[in-house]
Amino acid sequence: MEIINVTEENIDTEHICCVMSDKSGENCIKTKKDWMREQFKNGLVFKKLNARAKVFIEYMPAENAWYPFEADGWIVIQCLWVSGKYKGQGYADALLDECIKDSKAKGSKGIIALASKKKKPFLSDGDYLKYKGFKVADTSFADFELLFFPFTKDEAIPKIKECAKTGSISDETLTLYYTNQCPYTEKYVNLIKDIADSRNVNMNIKKFNNMKEAQNSPSPFTTYSIFYKGNFLTNEILSEKKFIKFLDENNL
Repeated sequence: MEIINVTEENIDTEHICCVMSDKSGENCIKTKKDWMREQFKNGLVFKKLNARAKVFIEYMPAENAWYPFEADGWIVIQCLWVSGKYKGQGYADALLDECIKDSKAKGSKGIIALASKKKKPFLSDGDYLKYKGFKVADTSFADFELLFFPFTKDEAIPKIKECAKTGSISDETLTLYYTNQCPYTEKYVNLIKDIADSRNVNMNIKKFNNMKEAQNSPSPFTTYSIFYKGNFLTNEILSEKKFIKFLDENNL
């Protein structure tokens, strides 16, 4: 079981697991790798199985991460993904162990991850992390849970910032917040914005361009969150079909 650490030195030659190849006209891989290049200097770590498969973990220091957390000194797991035939073979355990070992070596207080009481797309598997010893540090709207795994018993418990606690914003316009942390966001943001424009639906697109903006997000999940009439709608990256269904159901 060989695990590779993707770095500035090898990122051009290594695949990044969550997206293997771009279809004609797409630019998902470049978007994600450009984001990663900028974050390596802030402590981003991306480890993956040495295979052409979606088996990887991505993490970085909380103070530099693009999340509204109060967790200086902790490490945030941004994505832990084992898919397909690789499930149930110990790869998730191995990747998590790599993260724990690395985090302890760096003197971190422990590890945190955003999950949910009920499974949501694009979030860490909360049941798995709880099975591995993670506990609930804090909660927010829509069943979001901040899980934590401290290395010592006397550490202050991390929190979700108040700005991401209510699930509401002052703007009642259909509003989408996103980052390029996920390679697919830019693609689908553009697709649904075109649909909204074609139906004369006013849609406000707010891209977080740096960690300071993201750390003051109205949603714990900064990668992609939609609000409608001032309230949180979903963190799922909507396809054209799902977006059209939403517009139809709301007579938009």
